[in-house]
Amino acid sequence: MNLYQELGQLTKEKTKWRDSIPYLSSLLTHESVKIQAKALWLLGETGFTCPQDVRGIVPDIASFLDHPESLLRERAVNALGRIGRGDISVIEPYWADLFRFATDENPKVRLSFLWASENIAVNSPHLYENSMPVFEKLLYDEDDKVRMEAPEIFRVLGKRRPEFVIPYTEQLQKIAETDNNRVVRVHCLGAVKAAMSK
Repeated sequence: MNLYQELGQLTKEKTKWRDSIPYLSSLLTHESVKIQAKALWLLGETGFTCPQDVRGIVPDIASFLDHPESLLRERAVNALGRIGRGDISVIEPYWADLFRFATDENPKVRLSFLWASENIAVNSPHLYENSMPVFEKLLYDEDDKVRMEAPEIFRVLGKRRPEFVIPYTEQLQKIAETDNNRVVRVHCLGAVKAAMSK
């Protein structure tokens, strides 16, 4: 518990993150899932601002993609997304593999896949040209939180590569008018506006 509180304190001290990379990396083998998850999150956030500094431990982070504990898959996917936003070349060997999490059995992992994709798409939107059908399916996910987030990747790409999103604007508009979830409706409308304003 003391260690978790210590990591919680470190979360607030961004200036110490870079120097803490070796220590955080060592915690990836800790016996506690909670500690491993916190270390993965901190390494992802550190990698967003200092991607080259975490390059050497990206394979260790990626090893959690196959973990049976869904929380660790979730955090690994998210960490790779944050690092990839900082510098896609650092996580490029693992980028294509992230797409299998669009159909992960756990909705929180599917949600992390969306967050990771949004992060990467901010600076590397070109990567998603042929991936739009994957995100289209997530618009109809059985989990409300996933459905609320799914339109956001269309919004992010709509601002940067509207041609990827325009084929889906009619569909997004229909969801914006008919879905029973207000957040889904708002986010779909935001995605349409982003793509059509370019």
